Amino acid sequence: MKNQHSNHLIQLTLATLFVSTSGALGKFIDMPTPIIIWWRSALGGLFLLAFIMYKKYNHKIHSKKDFTTIFISAILLGSHWITYFYALKLTNVAIGMLSLFVYPIITALLEPLFIKVKFDPVYIILGLMVLLGIYILAPEFNLESTYMQGILLGLLSASLYSLRLILSKKLTAVYNGTSIMFYQIAVLAIMLAPILFFMDTSAISTQFPYVLTLALLTTAIGHTMLVNSLKHFTVSTASIISSSQPIFGIIIAFFFLNEIPTLNTFLGGSLILATVIIESVRSRNT
Repeated sequence: MKNQHSNHLIQLTLATLFVSTSGALGKFIDMPTPIIIWWRSALGGLFLLAFIMYKKYNHKIHSKKDFTTIFISAILLGSHWITYFYALKLTNVAIGMLSLFVYPIITALLEPLFIKVKFDPVYIILGLMVLLGIYILAPEFNLESTYMQGILLGLLSASLYSLRLILSKKLTAVYNGTSIMFYQIAVLAIMLAPILFFMDTSAISTQFPYVLTLALLTTAIGHTMLVNSLKHFTVSTASIISSSQPIFGIIIAFFFLNEIPTLNTFLGGSLILATVIIESVRSRNT
């Protein structure tokens, strides 16, 4: 049982690493944000469909209620991605990713309202630790600055992400994570398709390798593994453990975008990492 928990924890950490590549890729890819998200969804959907067919998963939707849940979660996912990528464009990878990571607090507060999960006050303490880590990392607040605007978009993105995770958790009782992710991004690709007629898509000829990485590694593999982890952890636990995403993202940005972290980045990042370690130990003992 302990070994199974360790394996699930390793898979969740690996999923977190893959998903954290979205920060550097979102900042680096030089195309309009909605276009990036469409390519991410369309290509990611094709990868997942091929995997579903190979594994011969039953990917039929069982009820109208499930379809409604999938549809709403797809809208939440798309809105989360778009606001998050705009936040990255307005700030840097460190601030963009860290502003997103108030979502464990939001998730811990909202999850008991939607799912029969007992509210644990410890999540508030751990969430506040994450928030303090973000506060240490953030530059001086100025409502007129692009950094502040990016932080606010990050906070909005965090709320949307929390709701999407909670709805996805409900779906894991009936569908596997691969199918859930496929449904969500397939709906998103269809909904965003009209923007191809209104926005410039010509840059895809030079940006395709990076968009392909975003679709395959970050989306098809990373997000599917993350959704699968919801079968083994509460959304709150998965959220707090995946708070190590900014740490991974900052390291990736350092090597690929030459974004040099400050002392505050190390201090705030250490505090966030501490919450991951605490929750990992707590979840192992429950």
